[in-house]
Amino acid sequence: MPKEPIIGIDLGTTNSCAAIVEGDNAGVPIVKLIPYKGGEYTVPSIFAIDDKGHELIGYEAKRQWQLNPKNTVYGAKRLMGRSFRSDIVETMQRVVAYSVRPGQKNDVVIDVANKEFSMPEISARILNKIRDVASNYLRVPVRRAVVTVPAYFNDRQRQAVKDAGKSIDLEVLRIINEPTAAALAYGVGKKLNETVVIFDLGGGTFDVSIIEIRDRVFEVKATGGDIFLGGIDFDNAMIHHILKDFTAKTGIDLASDPVAMQRIKDLAERTKCDLSAREEVPFNIPFITMTAQGQPLNIELKFTRKLLEQLTSGLVDRTLQMVARVLVDSGLSTKDIDEVMLVGGQTRMPVVQERLTKFFGKPPSKGVHPDEAVAIGAALYAHSLQDDTNLRLQLLDVIPMAIGLEKAGGAFHVVFPRNAPIPNAKQVTATTSFDQQTELMMRIFQGDNDQVIRNELLGEFTFSGIRADKAGKAQVEITFDVNIEGILTMHARDPSSGREMKTTVRVTQS
Repeated sequence: MPKEPIIGIDLGTTNSCAAIVEGDNAGVPIVKLIPYKGGEYTVPSIFAIDDKGHELIGYEAKRQWQLNPKNTVYGAKRLMGRSFRSDIVETMQRVVAYSVRPGQKNDVVIDVANKEFSMPEISARILNKIRDVASNYLRVPVRRAVVTVPAYFNDRQRQAVKDAGKSIDLEVLRIINEPTAAALAYGVGKKLNETVVIFDLGGGTFDVSIIEIRDRVFEVKATGGDIFLGGIDFDNAMIHHILKDFTAKTGIDLASDPVAMQRIKDLAERTKCDLSAREEVPFNIPFITMTAQGQPLNIELKFTRKLLEQLTSGLVDRTLQMVARVLVDSGLSTKDIDEVMLVGGQTRMPVVQERLTKFFGKPPSKGVHPDEAVAIGAALYAHSLQDDTNLRLQLLDVIPMAIGLEKAGGAFHVVFPRNAPIPNAKQVTATTSFDQQTELMMRIFQGDNDQVIRNELLGEFTFSGIRADKAGKAQVEITFDVNIEGILTMHARDPSSGREMKTTVRVTQS
């Protein structure tokens, strides 16, 4: 009876893929990317419902995107685990054609063809597609996986990925950070002793991690990122320029025409990719709209690499500012870095590589494939979890942003600072604030701001059954426990009664 496989899944903002270890060569695992029909290894992270009510995922969804933009969902990973009132959700609403609105649990739901979907439900469908592709390729059912997330994902977002897996009966054995997975792809089997920077600029998110590799031990020294910085934003900078140019020439604003916008989006992405290899690319779309008199209008522009660099220079600056911050957090200098690894499709842009070469004083390494490294690393880690392997990998990761409590007056009391190692546990003693109080409620937040209102609410924790006494007399010992996946659990104990309570922080309605 063949052993049930554990696959590695890179659940990306724009594309997703999976990989598996198939045997080894002199003790070094052989990793195979799982192919999709047509020889592709990636599946677009796109979900749609067509006019007949059929659900479409991946290439099928992408093919009908131009004609059905309102019922086609892309970039949904950016909305995972977000409260509707966050700045990120507001920004997303301005750039997507589908309808985004508040859900029941201080979260986001999307309307697709008059049906309501939560973010975990959208992700579950993409995960299910990848699982089906893997099951067909391996000819056995796939029920277990290691799934990667951006290092800068908070607790709520990690929970949402776990929930997505659970809803399709896919056991997510471990969630690991994308840059850490890329470091595994680079370092496993090479007996290295190096400090590397993983610069991961993908379709929707940006992460940078500094990782010390000591043979099979991968220790993250510091990490940082921006969940709202990626290839989509480079595309949007181009789109904004194209719309402005068209309005200046014709007086017509195409922003409210979803089909025209989708045609512009598609060509902007292709043009951006072409400009990584060429200095100049024509940007022409015939019959984009009509004049009031019924005359067809075309978009006719030339895009140069220089223009693209001007339009996106602020985005590239933001990546370098984050690199500088993470270096400071790690206590290292550019001289301490042995290699800089590029991960994510947007790192193909020549100016990104030029700026990094200047920053570190040496060109980035070509040691990993930018589109495949994360899935390969996830597969290597999945393989290391199996009982009969002699490949034991040790990941020592960190919390991407501080976790703490709301203090009186809305200040943020930090329990775990940013870049605290995980797994980790801390105990906090809380006390009652008024006489005869029998219940204690805490609001838990994650973020790097001194004021909780600027951070993400993870949830509320209520401990009831406290011994009634004068204010400040009764005490509760609360243990915060962050596991290896960066997910928070809390235990509370009343020392006078010995009563205990445990919960994984669940997102509450607010």
